[in-house]
Amino acid sequence: MAWFEARCPVVADEQTWIDDNLRWFVGQFGSSWLHSPVVLPTDDFFPGEYSGSEQDIRDAVTRVCGYMGVVPGRVHVDFSAEALPGEVTDWIPVSASWSGAAGHYRTVGGKALISLEESLGQTPLALIATVAHELAHERLLGEDRVRPDRVDQEPLTDLLTVFLGFGVVSANAALEFSNRAEGRHSRWSASRLGYLTEPMFGYALARYAWMRGEQDPDWADFVDTNPRASLKKGLRFLKRSGDNIASPVVGA
Repeated sequence: MAWFEARCPVVADEQTWIDDNLRWFVGQFGSSWLHSPVVLPTDDFFPGEYSGSEQDIRDAVTRVCGYMGVVPGRVHVDFSAEALPGEVTDWIPVSASWSGAAGHYRTVGGKALISLEESLGQTPLALIATVAHELAHERLLGEDRVRPDRVDQEPLTDLLTVFLGFGVVSANAALEFSNRAEGRHSRWSASRLGYLTEPMFGYALARYAWMRGEQDPDWADFVDTNPRASLKKGLRFLKRSGDNIASPVVGA
């Protein structure tokens, strides 16, 4: 094996899971989504003033609905002042425990109810990523595409945000670092948002770009350093071994 051979940024099980499910999304939602714009955290996609108010959050939900093909009238939003109950996923490729979740999805009376932490209004990137994740639940669960007890439902929902154009936002929100003062010292901490790791988001974005026929996507410049490194590595890997994986499905 060559020292500098292009390798996949994720392990084999994760690669297979990402590849298979992105192809499944094409069958479920159609290849037209591969021609849709990649949503970026810019004024082009989220114009206007933003103060973090409840109305701003509701307006953001409506805008994300439009980008993800969800009818806004099917979605009701409520807010919680407390951290929402956490979840634990024992799905093998993503092994982590959760002390809290920024959003929660459920159906009530045939409509989708999305509960959001009020504090999300102060972090627009996390807000948009959380809304995209919850609306991806609506596309999967609300449209009866998966069973509620599917074991990999949460990571699958994260992956769907990539396919529906929100992968840059989701990847950038996946790991957030903060620096908090403690007396004379400061303490760095990290928090996870979502169910895929940064390398998995990076490879998913690479596979998504490959399916779109993009070997050097312009939108990659908007991806944060760590997932962008995995994105670039994934594209090099796909370019080297694309004939053995699957050709891009653009136009299929």
